[in-house]
Amino acid sequence: MTAKSLAIRNVRVPGREGVFDLLVAEGVIRELLAHDPAAPFDDYEGIDGRDMLLMPALTDAHTHLREPGQEWKEDIASGLAAAAAGGFANIMCMANTVPVNDNAAVTRLMLRRAVETWPDGPRLFPIGALTVGLRGKELAPMGELFEAGCVAFSNDGEPVADTEIFRRALEYAADLAPVIDHCEDPYMAKGSGANEGAMSARLGLRGQPDAAEAIQAARDILLAEYLGVSVHLAHISCRKSVELIADAKKRGVRVTAETCPHYLLMTDAALLGYDSLAKVNPPLRTDDDRLALVEALRAGVIDILATDHAPHAAHEKETPFEDAKNGISGLDTALASLWELVRQGRLAPEDIVTRFAWRPAEIFKLPVNRFAPGDPADFLLFDPEDSWVVTPEALRSKGKNTPLLGQPLTGRVVLTAVGGVVVHDRIRPTGA
Repeated sequence: MTAKSLAIRNVRVPGREGVFDLLVAEGVIRELLAHDPAAPFDDYEGIDGRDMLLMPALTDAHTHLREPGQEWKEDIASGLAAAAAGGFANIMCMANTVPVNDNAAVTRLMLRRAVETWPDGPRLFPIGALTVGLRGKELAPMGELFEAGCVAFSNDGEPVADTEIFRRALEYAADLAPVIDHCEDPYMAKGSGANEGAMSARLGLRGQPDAAEAIQAARDILLAEYLGVSVHLAHISCRKSVELIADAKKRGVRVTAETCPHYLLMTDAALLGYDSLAKVNPPLRTDDDRLALVEALRAGVIDILATDHAPHAAHEKETPFEDAKNGISGLDTALASLWELVRQGRLAPEDIVTRFAWRPAEIFKLPVNRFAPGDPADFLLFDPEDSWVVTPEALRSKGKNTPLLGQPLTGRVVLTAVGGVVVHDRIRPTGA
């Protein structure tokens, strides 16, 4: 589809006073200007954005799209559909596919499938495996993966226990692309899905202590400092890790970090009733951890938001808690669920723009829209008053595994554009 000339009229923009019109032509931002109801804009297709927020489209640095090999959970087509509905222009997908994305052939397959199914976006950016087969024994061919199109490297889901291997990975990747580490001591109740504490004791569940995450985060920080290289820490979930990251940044260590909406919104109380939909790795932790993460995000200690979108089939969750797969499906609901923190005054809309759009694109060198002339026309319209209920039918992802099922949310993405092409449209659902 060819990008149209669009005039998005009468919108509010986080961080700016007043009401605006956005002009888009040839796939890029032409101008963001003060709203003039008398301006004709005859050469543009008009979209009425009254009562809407105009935001740059989001970048998700941490998704699992399951293709190749596990298409019953998700495939690239359905994952990008969910991304479009969630307001995302850029999606970085992890390497734990079957086969693992540890060679250029798998990378090229992912990129080809994205173009075949969603030629106009959202854009797909593969993350290459850090080690062969994610086994942590030998480095993957990172140069080959980078040349094929990978924008980062990670062993996500399988933490690298061998510190010497991880050191070499950081050194080798330093001239290519960022390393994203899954911070989890692999010997401390790996993947248990419950935080070790009062709630796990009450439910009689094997728990993983917050120290399991913090120990690995400390190792990565020390290595990055020693080598003078950068490292990115995935899905941070606890206060101990936040404190380590804050201290490292004060010392000038090149560490960046992410957290996810579910760690900002939920605690291990969600496990009551042995709800496997709330089973995730790292596990949901305490309210003290949750509040620490919110403050760290606002302060920039946590650099970015990411979904850790982990879709599973229904039968993989409808089992006894300890047998259920870890993971929450999050692309469809990320922005809408976070809006509750805006309504509470804990986050500002500008925080979300910075942490979910601008900063991740900066870290991973992806296209970004700051509404300057010539920027890619990647944007979304968000209705902060649209109330809806999270149902399986409302989710575009194949993965319906979210503890938000049945809950009302206030706020919804109503339009997403990538490169000036509208890829999700609830304002004009027929595409008219």
